[in-house]
Amino acid sequence: MAHSLKFEKEMVQTSERVKYVDLHPSKPWILAALYSGNVCIWNYHSQKIEKSFKVTESPVRSAKFLVRENWIVVGADDGHIRVYNYDTMEMIKDIEAHTDYIRSLIIHLTLPYVLSSSDDKLIKLWDWEKDWICSKVFEGHQHYVMQAAFDPNDLNTFASASLDGTIKIWNMDSGSLDFTLDAHSKGINCIEYFMAGDKPFLISGSDDYTAKVWDYETKCCVQKLEGHTRNVTATSVHPQLPIIVTCSEDGTVRVWDKTSYRLDNTLAYGLERVWTVAYMKDSSKVVFGCDKGTIVVKISGSNGSDSADV
Repeated sequence: MAHSLKFEKEMVQTSERVKYVDLHPSKPWILAALYSGNVCIWNYHSQKIEKSFKVTESPVRSAKFLVRENWIVVGADDGHIRVYNYDTMEMIKDIEAHTDYIRSLIIHLTLPYVLSSSDDKLIKLWDWEKDWICSKVFEGHQHYVMQAAFDPNDLNTFASASLDGTIKIWNMDSGSLDFTLDAHSKGINCIEYFMAGDKPFLISGSDDYTAKVWDYETKCCVQKLEGHTRNVTATSVHPQLPIIVTCSEDGTVRVWDKTSYRLDNTLAYGLERVWTVAYMKDSSKVVFGCDKGTIVVKISGSNGSDSADV
């Protein structure tokens, strides 16, 4: 049960505003995209900065490890996608990708594709094996596109979330729109797929201060997670533990039971607004990015065992 879990703060790295964090699957690295235009890699074992560099004068809102190529892919407010080798820090590619802020980058699980979402209302598919050609453009949102997520059960499908209040489901190969959910009364900041038993669900977080859980097959909202007092900025469902995490501009992280949707914990670390969350399979660590820095939290069972064993 989620309420038997403990959340222990392991490390705090103060910095400028952190807009996105990512965890490397095999190295003890946290990648942080900063509003200042910098990107940092922090080592959570040594608790030291491994690498840090200036990307642009504009805010960086997304940065992802592309482990298959030893790369970092970065999206910024100047509309550029930049690719770096994370061993040498050499820039591999600089792409004029969008005409407005890049809000989100996601990497396909198997194919050489990156999907970018932007304030220009477009989603673009990039093929790095073809010298980062833009192979498709997905058009249909009426406001900024804040995030996208690939369907883990059908890697030809992805969902997108927009400040127009809708979730759209797209076919990647054809470029066509499958369906639209009129999901929230205000803008949507985040979207994620997850499985509960054998059923696929979506979770969305919004400027209406709520997160909503959607039955993917019936296209119905099955639960509204209420309690935040400001915009919900990030949502995430743990890959192994029975918890849903929501982050908010109210400065709190809320932990919900994945089955009952009961609120089990409210975490506040005093680093002001919380923008982003990351964790990975087989790890007991959760990372949060905030206005004032990054926090690493260890999840353990009530008996002290690591979360991966709970």
